[in-house]
Amino acid sequence: MKCVRCNSIDDRVIDSRPLKDGAVIRRRRECLACGYRFTTYEEIEREDLRVIKRDGRYEMFERKKILTGLMKACEKRPINRETLESTADQITDELEKHLNGEIPTTEIGEAIMRALRRLDEVAYVRFASVYRKFKDINEFVEEVQNLHP
Repeated sequence: MKCVRCNSIDDRVIDSRPLKDGAVIRRRRECLACGYRFTTYEEIEREDLRVIKRDGRYEMFERKKILTGLMKACEKRPINRETLESTADQITDELEKHLNGEIPTTEIGEAIMRALRRLDEVAYVRFASVYRKFKDINEFVEEVQNLHP
């Protein structure tokens, strides 16, 4: 693994721990050239998942995009990175289990909204306003009112 400080590829593993019920391995490494310590994660590659875009195009599924959406929605909210990582994993697992290799973007968006609604109502409304493309304040108010019918 390349050191982020000096770019050397000589390192040693100091510690390894399984995470997420064994689906991920966290490795603590030390660069043998400069002594810098860094963390890497090893996880199962999900190569069979494809996303069906609204215009009909396909692209490869990227969990990172789910995490980015969650992070933007939760910006300046009291939610830590670990919670967002776990939520992204739960969403990915849910999509994998219920869909056969092809995931419409609408399913991804709805799964994110369900998770955010449970996690943080402000983050949920932020995401919904972008995802559903609110045109005016009335749509925003209606979404907030639907949180507590």
